Amino acid sequence: MRVVSLLPSATEIVFALGRGDDLVGVSFECDHPPAARTKPVVSGTALPADAPLDAGAIDAAVRERMRAQEPIYTLDQERIRDARPDVILAQDLCRVCAVPSGAVEEALDVLGCRAEVVSLDPTRLDEVIDGVERVGAVLGEEARAAALARELRERVEAVRQRVAGLPRPPVLALEWSDPPFDAGHWLPDMIEAGGGTPLLARAGARSRERTWREIADTVTDECVVLFMPCGYSLDATVAEGRTVAQRPELAAARAVWAVAGDAYFSRPGPRVVDGVELVAQVLHPDVAGEPSARDAIRLRP
Repeated sequence: MRVVSLLPSATEIVFALGRGDDLVGVSFECDHPPAARTKPVVSGTALPADAPLDAGAIDAAVRERMRAQEPIYTLDQERIRDARPDVILAQDLCRVCAVPSGAVEEALDVLGCRAEVVSLDPTRLDEVIDGVERVGAVLGEEARAAALARELRERVEAVRQRVAGLPRPPVLALEWSDPPFDAGHWLPDMIEAGGGTPLLARAGARSRERTWREIADTVTDECVVLFMPCGYSLDATVAEGRTVAQRPELAAARAVWAVAGDAYFSRPGPRVVDGVELVAQVLHPDVAGEPSARDAIRLRP
């Protein structure tokens, strides 16, 4: 089977199911596992290549393109045609996150390509894990997918049991800083499973823009802030997070952490379970162990 994946999370699932050799095209953001980087890249970003790595500038560029009804991502139609895919894994959950499946279908019409477009759109933690089985069904790997999904569910349940009965500190997860956005969809489920109480965002609901005044009114001296900007490496998160951590609106917080959002939180693939385990390590290190500096850095205090 010839598979094109336009989602980093779907690419991870395909590799986890032992079918990486079937991938004939990936998005420019597909970087895990490392073998994903050897695949032909069939999508890119329409944002200026020389745009500064600054949250406010990136947000402004995205909003301008959306206002003009211009795409944020590009498809290399020639490479897709040459890839001759049987299946394309895409999404409709977030126009800012990846190429929407509707845009993929339009491109296929132009190319006269008959590939099946499979849209993966989880909004809850359980649905993220269900996505493993859905991709498995597409690839004919039902048994392997069922085994992986079962393992992931067991790991989540093990974390729940480990933190059961412990105090559940309030947790504010921020997926952007300028302007601030809470972290919705499956993130509140992850925080709850890891032994915290999610603030502002609702499980299953989209991430929402917030004001710093709202955040100041929400943060208490028991609150733990997890900074996880979408699309950022941990190093970039730490660099921007040092400024965010000093904002007066977060002054009351017990702690501010930078976490590897791109690896464990933003992408709805198998590694979200690592993210659940990481939340438990940040909130309850006595029972879950200390988080690795490769995954989380305490910014304050």
